[in-house]
Amino acid sequence: MQTARWRTSSYSTANSNCVEVAVAERVSVRDTKNREAGQLTVSREAWQGALTALHTKH
Repeated sequence: MQTARWRTSSYSTANSNCVEVAVAERVSVRDTKNREAGQLTVSREAWQGALTALHTKH
């Protein structure tokens, strides 16, 4: 399995609530302030669908 690099939003600040995303064969999302709490992992297709749905709402 490919190792992914976790990335934090460029809009994130030290005091904000933010998530990190890692993209490899699947996409994982975790809470920046509580990394040990686990992560949500979905297929790339599901992630793209979520992003598309969010984009069309705005």
